[in-house]
Amino acid sequence: MIRAIHVIGGGLAGCEAAWQIARAGIPVVLHEMRPGRGTPAHTGGTLAELVCSNSFRSDDAEYNAVGLLHEEMRRCGSLILAAADRHKLPAGGALAVDRAGFADAVEAAITGEKLIETRRGEVADLLPEDCDSAIVATGPLTSPALADAIQARTGARALAFFDAIAPIVHRESIDLDVAWFQSRYDKEGPGGGIADYINCPLDRPGYGAFIEALLAGETTPFKDWEKDTPYFEGCLPIEVMAARGPDTLRWGPMKPVGLRDPRTASRSFAVVQLRQDNALGSLFNMVGFQTKLKHAEQVRIFRTIPGLGRAEFARLGGIHRNTFIDSPRLLDGGLRLKLDPRLRFAGQITGVEGYVESAAIGLLAGQFAAAERLGRSVKSPPATCALGALLAHITGGHVPGVAFQPMNVNFGLFPAIATELRGRERKRAVAQRALADLEAWLGGRKAAE
Repeated sequence: MIRAIHVIGGGLAGCEAAWQIARAGIPVVLHEMRPGRGTPAHTGGTLAELVCSNSFRSDDAEYNAVGLLHEEMRRCGSLILAAADRHKLPAGGALAVDRAGFADAVEAAITGEKLIETRRGEVADLLPEDCDSAIVATGPLTSPALADAIQARTGARALAFFDAIAPIVHRESIDLDVAWFQSRYDKEGPGGGIADYINCPLDRPGYGAFIEALLAGETTPFKDWEKDTPYFEGCLPIEVMAARGPDTLRWGPMKPVGLRDPRTASRSFAVVQLRQDNALGSLFNMVGFQTKLKHAEQVRIFRTIPGLGRAEFARLGGIHRNTFIDSPRLLDGGLRLKLDPRLRFAGQITGVEGYVESAAIGLLAGQFAAAERLGRSVKSPPATCALGALLAHITGGHVPGVAFQPMNVNFGLFPAIATELRGRERKRAVAQRALADLEAWLGGRKAAE
């Protein structure tokens, strides 16, 4: 009888890892501490609960690295992408999902798989009793007991930063006499729409007043042990971005390019975009507005945005601590802990950033663990594809001598391509090479089985 592989953590990475192992015919024990022990960001006990945005970002597999990663994961039989595709919402060129429907679908798949046993309760040891192979996929909100166990086993100090959560607004409270629906450049998204975002315009004086209010707003104070924790550059609180210069937001989440007010046919000085957050279309997420402002300050300041004067918030922004390990030093190319190869790590705790990237590392960890259990050679995907490029980054692809930091997938992680093409066409060539190399990798694995 084949012994079970244990997966610790029932988030996106853990569920994906468990699914991949079970698909290989190997029993899995999936551990999830919720709802018995909660976290500062989760609201319930459902597996694969999305705690920040409901967007998996761009779904463009030709010109965007995360869209390419979507496509690669689909071709690898990803549970997470299958659930996302079944519960997608209109979101321009992005793949956004109904968060409740998505999580319910993942949990139904996991609990309906006979080879997966789900155990609820906190795990304080990296290797549960009678376990000789485990994947740690506890994510950015790893429990203190398990974090201590990781530190004790690795001899390394865990790194941490803050990930901020954006507010969600009730659609009916948005003034559409001021705001309008439009996707940037009228780009069609996975849902087929070209007007999937609500846009709130600001003129120059209004933008200036908004920046002043942000900078003067009262923020949630840090605890003493949190004060030196760095932010992830890809998810900065909006007030931190505003402090970097008066035009930072105009070139970031409030950029007005590709959008024109249909009433005036002119481009606004700045624009706040809101993206649909649930299947009913009753909730909209303020794109890029993650914040550590106090709740009362958020209501006061965000209601100064044209179109949001009477906004009702289903959820206000907040912050949570994120913990990750020094993966390039601690993990091998198969995501095994060098000091103890019985352990693998997966998901955001490895230093990837984003839902899709976390699930992608879970997919690889699950496939690697399954192949090893079956006595097959473990071959990593080529670095020329998105899966391989992401894996290479966290297992040694960072700049030597520079502190390891979390990273989203991007074309900068891919090996150079021999072509004179530039810009979008170069990205397209990289994407075409990636999918061709992925297919060759998948074909080679099937032939070896």
